[in-house]
Amino acid sequence: MSSNGIRDRVAIVGMGCTAFAEHWDKGVPDLLVEAAEEAYASAGVDREQVDAYWLGTLGSGISGLVLSEALKTPYKPVTRLENMCATGSEALRNAAYAVASGAYDLVMAIGVEKLKDSGYSGLVGQPIPGDGTEPTMSAPAMFSLLAPAYAKKYGVDEGQLKDVLARIAWKNHVNGAKNPKAQFRAEVPIDKIKASPKVAGMLGIFDCSGVSDGAAAAILCRAEDAHRYTDRPIFIKALAFAAGPAEGYLSSSYDFTSFTEVVRSCEDAYRQAGVRNPREEISMAEVHDCFTPTELVLMEDMGFSPRGQAWKDVLDGRFDLDGPQPVNPDGGLKSFGHPIGASGLRMMYEMWLQLRGEAGPRQIKNPTLGLTHNLGGAPGRCVSFVSIVGC
Repeated sequence: MSSNGIRDRVAIVGMGCTAFAEHWDKGVPDLLVEAAEEAYASAGVDREQVDAYWLGTLGSGISGLVLSEALKTPYKPVTRLENMCATGSEALRNAAYAVASGAYDLVMAIGVEKLKDSGYSGLVGQPIPGDGTEPTMSAPAMFSLLAPAYAKKYGVDEGQLKDVLARIAWKNHVNGAKNPKAQFRAEVPIDKIKASPKVAGMLGIFDCSGVSDGAAAAILCRAEDAHRYTDRPIFIKALAFAAGPAEGYLSSSYDFTSFTEVVRSCEDAYRQAGVRNPREEISMAEVHDCFTPTELVLMEDMGFSPRGQAWKDVLDGRFDLDGPQPVNPDGGLKSFGHPIGASGLRMMYEMWLQLRGEAGPRQIKNPTLGLTHNLGGAPGRCVSFVSIVGC
């Protein structure tokens, strides 16, 4: 990787997040206003003071007018962008680089998605025509390939692996039950998770993330200006992004037990932040648990577990809220929900709360470094974002 990083040059000084839910009574403008107003208030600023905006959305509007019309911004630049399920993180990354460059003093990254209006259970939009080599399987089907591949490679009995996947879902629902903004706010017994109707392969309903509406926003400034807006800013230590060559489905060597894009983006992020042992140095993580086997594989790609050992760490409770390295303390995509454009910023919202000691009943004791990971695409064909933040 050739990125130089912007370690400790940019601070987050305000954040906002709506509840993620089936918001039948709210439209995209309502969600944007709610998230933005909370972010403005937490930073003690108004829309006049924000110099520029980056809006992330997959299918809930075209152009920056989606935001400027909703917020009635006074002729400020608004950049609308998309990068599959990593769209919210991409908005944050671009906003941070704009501040680090000196182009702007105070900016907002905001993401939104209104999926429930589509009437479909998955993502919105039509597939783009290609040359016929791209798989046409559903997202659950593509990610379900991870489970049997992992079991075969590491000699894990599929029945035992089912217990591991169920425990990941159980853990995230336990966390989400402590979160007033989560889409699903009830604990689910492991036996119920294991007995849920099948969706694809080994995956049942409770192995799949929620489809929801929501928005989240962050206000950023230069690090030296941070205490003008809050006495408890958080600072960006690393921002890394990797887009792969999309050769997984075409390569006989790809075995569906790793995301190379995640490995590379983590390597870059750790180098930027000076992290040498992520298993010991990363206090907590919000990761892209679109499906339970995704979270399992990510634990090894991120260096939280040795290769072939993450399933044991899951069963041992390493990634539980009261474990040595909590993962998805807010419930993750699984319990908090997954409105595409907002998810990456929702992950950062949890880092904001945890590092400031404001996470309530799910507060982690003395966190120092937090990691967020946002994935877009499918195994062997994806993009991966990783951030590291701290006080």
